[in-house]
This record gives sequence, structure tokens and C-alpha cells, in this order.
Amino acid sequence: MLRTRFEEELDKLHNQFYSMGTEVLAQLNKTVRAFVSHDRDLAKEVIEEDIVVNEFETKLEKKSLEIIALQQPVSNDLRTVITVLKASSDIERIGDHAASIAKATIRMKGEERIPIVEDQINLMGKAVKSMVEDALNAYINGDDAKAYEIAAHDEIIDNYFRDIQALAVEAIRKSPDAVFAGKEYFQVLMYLERIGDYARNICEWIVYLKTGKIIEL
Repeated sequence: MLRTRFEEELDKLHNQFYSMGTEVLAQLNKTVRAFVSHDRDLAKEVIEEDIVVNEFETKLEKKSLEIIALQQPVSNDLRTVITVLKASSDIERIGDHAASIAKATIRMKGEERIPIVEDQINLMGKAVKSMVEDALNAYINGDDAKAYEIAAHDEIIDNYFRDIQALAVEAIRKSPDAVFAGKEYFQVLMYLERIGDYARNICEWIVYLKTGKIIEL
């Protein structure tokens, strides 16, 4: 009887984590869209909704610590709780970076833009978003083989980061008026690159959950 109550608690924890992940994914989607379509209202929404993500993390932390204190889980079960604790902190950081991209969108009002760079940022944003989405799905399915595969995609993100930076530097050289925009582009690229790193972290937690090994992917 105790065991099923405990399993219910773990299920709740998983579901809460997935809801948090889904919320952050929506934010990420919105923030990239807002940035490339210069939509300040959408950007404001992302900034306001960051509080929802933070509340999710607080709730998850509380629930995890409650489970550890009251149920005293061992081995696999303890690993599950620790994974949720760690992975939810990575998800929360992704939410923070989504909000930072939204702030960049607002700061860029009326500035000279470089469309060719923004097109590439849009592509990088899509790649980052699908990496986060895949990592979340692998987490829910407990698929550690998939986690290895997804983690390898981080290289694609890093390549975008380098290529778009070079493109932006070149473009600013040709049109110095775009130097303010350039500064924001570099920031946004950095945020997107970091989000890729957090998605890779989630993959590492999936491997830990399945194997008990802490590895660097």
C-alpha cells in the first residue's frame, strides 16, 4: 500500500516536471518568434511568464524534498527524485535565457537591423528549440540511447553560434550603423548557445537516471 502511494507521488513529480518543461518550451518558441518578428508585445509576455516557470521550480523542489524526507527513497527511486531536482534547475535556466532574449527584443526598438543575421538566428532558434523538445521527450520516455544522440546535436548549435557571429561581424563592418544591433545579436547568440548546453545537461541526467552513472556528454 505504501509503495503505491509512493509511486503516485513520483508520478506527480514527473508530471509536474513535464508541465514545467512544456511551459518553458512555449516560452522559447515565443521568444525566438518575438525577436525575429520584432514583436515587443510578445516579448513582454515572455518576460511576464518567467514567474510561472520559477514557481514551477519552487514547487518541484518542495515536492522532491518532501518525498526524500517522508518516504526516504533508496537507489532507483532516490535517483528519480535527484534527477527531477537537477533537471528542473536546468529547465529554469532555459526559461531565464528565454526571458533575456525577450529583453533584447525590447531594447532593439528602432535600431538598424541586419535581416540576413536575423534569418540565421531564427534557424538557430529552431534547432535549439527542437533539441530542448527532444530532450524532454527522451526524459519522459526514459530513453538514454536517444539522450546520447540528442546531446551530440549540441555541436550543431555551437556551429551556428560561430558562423552567425562571423556573419554579424562581417555585416557590421559593412554597415557600422548596425553596431548596436550587433551587440544584441551577440547576446542572443550566447543565450541560445547556453540553452543548448542546458538541453545537453538534461540528456546527462537521463543517462544518470537510467544507469546511475554521472557522465559528461
